[in-house]
Amino acid sequence: METPLTPLEFARRARKLYADRLAVVDGTLRLTYRQFFERCDRWSAALQRLGVRPGDRVAYIGPNTHAQLEAFYAVPQIGAVTVPINHRLAADDFAYIIGHSGARVVCAHPDYLDTVDRIREQVPTVEHFVALEGGKAGWLDYEAALAAAPTDFKRPEINESDLLSLNYTSGTTARPKGVMITHRNAWLNVIGTLVHLHLTCAVRYLWTVPMFHANGWTFVWIITAVGGTHVCLRKAEPRAIFESIAREAITLLCAAPTVLIGIANAPDELRRLAPRGLRVLTAGAPPAAATIERVEGELGWEITQVYGLTEVSPFISICEPRPEHAALDARARGEIKARQGVELITSGDLRVVDEQGHEVPHDGQTLGEIVVHGNAVMAGYYRDAEGTAQAIRDGWFHSGDAAVVHPDGYLEIRDRLKDVIISGGENISSVEVEGLLLRHPAVQEVAVVGVPNEKWGESPQAFVVLKPGATVSDTELRQFAREHLAHFKVPQGFTFIAELPKTATGKIQKYLLRGGRPNFARQ
Repeated sequence: METPLTPLEFARRARKLYADRLAVVDGTLRLTYRQFFERCDRWSAALQRLGVRPGDRVAYIGPNTHAQLEAFYAVPQIGAVTVPINHRLAADDFAYIIGHSGARVVCAHPDYLDTVDRIREQVPTVEHFVALEGGKAGWLDYEAALAAAPTDFKRPEINESDLLSLNYTSGTTARPKGVMITHRNAWLNVIGTLVHLHLTCAVRYLWTVPMFHANGWTFVWIITAVGGTHVCLRKAEPRAIFESIAREAITLLCAAPTVLIGIANAPDELRRLAPRGLRVLTAGAPPAAATIERVEGELGWEITQVYGLTEVSPFISICEPRPEHAALDARARGEIKARQGVELITSGDLRVVDEQGHEVPHDGQTLGEIVVHGNAVMAGYYRDAEGTAQAIRDGWFHSGDAAVVHPDGYLEIRDRLKDVIISGGENISSVEVEGLLLRHPAVQEVAVVGVPNEKWGESPQAFVVLKPGATVSDTELRQFAREHLAHFKVPQGFTFIAELPKTATGKIQKYLLRGGRPNFARQ
């Protein structure tokens, strides 16, 4: 017998086994799994009353709330497709994604109603606009519609190859691409992650990663699969994070490196709120070993790195802990934890290859591109056959990430291929230089890019954010780098700035730094 592989099976199981367990915390709101799924069922019925049919798109714009979480069950269980939009984008981006996806319904948090109203004429496919909280003229009231709907709805047949969600990439230098994730893609990512994480119904998960970001790294389904508790957090600021951890007895959270840096540099009065033993998954960009060491050493938290992209559902590797790692000192352990690790059990064949497609030696030195062949790979880019063909070649998805493989088989990202600095014929990893500079006690954040150099072609330039109250000169930083790096890797210049330019998902926009068009405040 075969049944479709779909995250909706996790909902079925949770209804059966965890009905009376606490499912969702959102401020003062607390919902058991029975109450949560009843709400999902009512919204499914309400959407069908609005004319939503299998294959239709329902777009969401909002922070991490219970209503946003309900989207990932209510929409797919009627065969429709969830389009979670990055709420930090501009109005024109909203219009493009809504129009490109062909969404018939747009659901938005109150913070974004006015913005959406300004683009209504640009999105003629939208038939209904829904306010997820409160009300406004011209908008349907989510709670009122949900309360008026029955719990019964017409449940269509779901195939595992059906589209589950359209996740749009950040689009830093071009239009966002719609990544088509199927029910099978997401189910396999959830199972693979759970095999490595060993979670139980005791987990209390803090929503620091945006749910729109590759479906919250699929934790919208992972926590439900084990009957854990989703604790919503509408803004991932250090104070809110530490206070939520203490108030809700959090045991697990996910954090991009930029959030980890904020946690590591939080004031002492906040850090004192944190219990030891909390587990953290980090992904989104290569974290610095120094940041990992500090969080683990000072807070007593356990950090595990996972790696992937929206296009691969999104995880394809994990820095799997091994018994021999425990015998290492903190610095050596931090250096291993900063690697992207080994392939997940369910992600497929993961390799690092040269330009001819041959695997690079496992010497920790030879640079290649990360490619993957397996069930994690997306169905393709929506309405973009050319982009799909460029990304998936000869059955392999090409990540665009440059990496090495160590003798133990652990891969380590050294850069995006486009960000590798070539100076005088030598390849320089900006990630390596950044990791070193982050060990300086005055440095909070840093980005290294290649800038034109008449003699060498390119040379590294560092853009540095200092810790509050800290001071250091460019001469001191250069000397610090010279003591630990080959001289050709040492930045030729240091620019001190108030903050680094970042995408809406927290990734550093190096093209702004490299192109001489920095739209950010200088110190």
